[in-house]
Amino acid sequence: MIPVTTFAGKKVAIFGLGGSGLATAGALIAGGAQIVAWDDNPDRVAQAAGKGIPAADLRALDWSTVAALVLAPGVPLTHPAPHWSVGLARAAAVEVIGDIELFCRERRAHAPDAPFVAVTGTNGKSTTTALIAHICAKAGFDTQLGGNIGTAILSLQPPRAGRVHVIECSSFQIDLAPGIDPTVGILINLTEDHLDRHGTMDNYAAVRNGSFPASARKVPLSSVSMTTAARPSPTVPPRAAVASSAFRSASRWLTASMWSASASSKRPAAPPRKSPS
Repeated sequence: MIPVTTFAGKKVAIFGLGGSGLATAGALIAGGAQIVAWDDNPDRVAQAAGKGIPAADLRALDWSTVAALVLAPGVPLTHPAPHWSVGLARAAAVEVIGDIELFCRERRAHAPDAPFVAVTGTNGKSTTTALIAHICAKAGFDTQLGGNIGTAILSLQPPRAGRVHVIECSSFQIDLAPGIDPTVGILINLTEDHLDRHGTMDNYAAVRNGSFPASARKVPLSSVSMTTAARPSPTVPPRAAVASSAFRSASRWLTASMWSASASSKRPAAPPRKSPS
């Protein structure tokens, strides 16, 4: 677990008590925050209460006392209409964020140099994320794999020197992470999808590009495009073709970056790269 200390002593509202919501609640409590959580599903509320998580209808909450609303990524933020909890938070000028944002704030506060790889895109991101994590682990790094791929990010071990977090980020998660700041940001591709949640293709593209702030190291993926995604090899499934192209383009840069980041750990220098055959 990653205790979220950046909200210690503050009240945080949580809406959405699925896997990531429960992990978020536990992480905030471990970090010293006061939380109140809710879900539109009564069974999930009962499950959370059974785990000792304070639960109460957020409609009865005094929002003037709340520092942030942490929203589950599956809950609408903007389209087709903001969820009622978002409306209440915005009316009180309370920021609305997600678990990826909480991770980023903890990393900045305690281990800003810890490697953080964020992978996003319409297709192939799970495969690419898993491949990168596999390479990092085989290279001897303490590798944490999570995010949209399955394990909630706040259920992982905390960022620290020499520990690499390889995180799959959905567009819904990025939308709730205004401060996302990966060491390496990988945008595999962009095709028309999720417009029910983002409204327009321009909005969708803007959210995906949000994983690349000015400070991020951007991996050039010139071999991956919407054309590539639309016309994969006839013998390779589309997702695998896209992920393979992304991984080949990113792997050299990523390997050099990770070796550089580990220099303080006195690892031996990376072997010289062979010329492509």
